[in-house]
Amino acid sequence: MRFTSTPRGAPLSRWLVSLRLHEWGHPWASETNDTLSLIAAELTANAVRHGRVAGRDVHVRLTEVGSTLRVEVTDTRTERCPAPGEPREPALDEESGRGLLLVSRLADRWGVAPRPGAPGKTVWAEVCGEKGPPGTV
Repeated sequence: MRFTSTPRGAPLSRWLVSLRLHEWGHPWASETNDTLSLIAAELTANAVRHGRVAGRDVHVRLTEVGSTLRVEVTDTRTERCPAPGEPREPALDEESGRGLLLVSRLADRWGVAPRPGAPGKTVWAEVCGEKGPPGTV
């Protein structure tokens, strides 16, 4: 799925990921659907906020292999890349900085990879959920 690099991208990606998960047999309001759609929204919001390049879209990919669901969010900015490992916990008075911390706590695995064949990066997260039919968006 492709989204314009605007603040509308995060809620739209959350809704469309949730819809696709429901179609794949992970019903609305199930733990798997809630978790993956929230992770997709956080990663998309980060891509819009920190990876935005004017005129470039954000790409969201959702895959399911066996019981592992993976969401990938790709942007075109290479110089702003999340640091590997556990994200730092922000101070209570900080207004932002909790997105990757939330992703790291909800996902079974997450990481960052260079965007193949073009500038940018892909931030991904995996959740081991209930077994459902395989698919790709």
